[in-house]
Amino acid sequence: MRIGVLTSGGDCPGLDAAIRAVARRLSGEYDFDVLGIKNGFKGLVEGDIEPLNRYSVSGILPKGGTILGTSRRTVEELRPDLPVIQGNIKRHEIDAIIVIGSVDEVAVSSMLFENGINTVCIPATIDNNIYGTERTFGFDTAVSIATDAIDRLHSTADSHNRVMVVELMGGSCGWIATMAGLAGGADCILIPEVDFSLQEVAELIKKRHLQKSFSIIVAAEGIKEMLSQTEKQLARSRFVADHIADYLEQKTGMEARTIILGHVQRGGSPTSYDRILATRYGVKAADMVAEKKFGSMAALKGTDIVDIPTIEVAGKVRRVDAGLYDLASVFFG
Repeated sequence: MRIGVLTSGGDCPGLDAAIRAVARRLSGEYDFDVLGIKNGFKGLVEGDIEPLNRYSVSGILPKGGTILGTSRRTVEELRPDLPVIQGNIKRHEIDAIIVIGSVDEVAVSSMLFENGINTVCIPATIDNNIYGTERTFGFDTAVSIATDAIDRLHSTADSHNRVMVVELMGGSCGWIATMAGLAGGADCILIPEVDFSLQEVAELIKKRHLQKSFSIIVAAEGIKEMLSQTEKQLARSRFVADHIADYLEQKTGMEARTIILGHVQRGGSPTSYDRILATRYGVKAADMVAEKKFGSMAALKGTDIVDIPTIEVAGKVRRVDAGLYDLASVFFG
């Protein structure tokens, strides 16, 4: 068999570990030919495909990013290219494709399977928002980077009696903000899954500063659409942290500073946890191909890696657990 593998969507730590595991398992255990599809689904459309072997994946386990490159394509964007994709798959004699990516990639993988293309999906995103699995690789690294940043802010915030507003990634979900905020001792965490008002945050800060000289607010980037029109008018930039800092300065009279970690959160070497999880996903995906369990996604359930149909999870998003946020809120203020 000839198996293609691609990485699509946002890059995240652990992609190379997954590619390595797929290539090693398929070529070593099953003696299959492995093809690397360059730059996500774009490479599948353009026919930008090259062989993968033990040499090409050697030494990539600790690296960030992806040796195959990546790009973003939604179902709607890719559907018109289906005839071209089917032609390239036939031309390269590809029997199945392993898709490594996030929410959109799960949906595309499901769509391709419905159109006669054998697919297996591996969940990969720092956002940890793929439905059907308890953890995506890349998430642990992002949380570790964000937690380290929050830890470092405590001393400078205390020294200057400031409010520090830290904006973290996560799309429309607050997983990174919740976990990093909890681990880093944030005084307030704002996420899309929980309603809030900046007036409530201001009151919390004023009450806290009767006893403490500083505060650290962690905000998920996805809360921007939750801000009221009045709150948005106070903003000086497109970053949600600036919206919050401007509002808090005006309402509390305290000096506020913003920290935008941005893409730093998804760069660099993956943690040991993400390396191992990506490796487990890669081996499982290779086994699923060998067992012809197409139209499926590898998923973490408890301590086990299992396979679930992509049609059951495509188009769905995994939100932050209410109980986890409640735990974090115990330490607010």
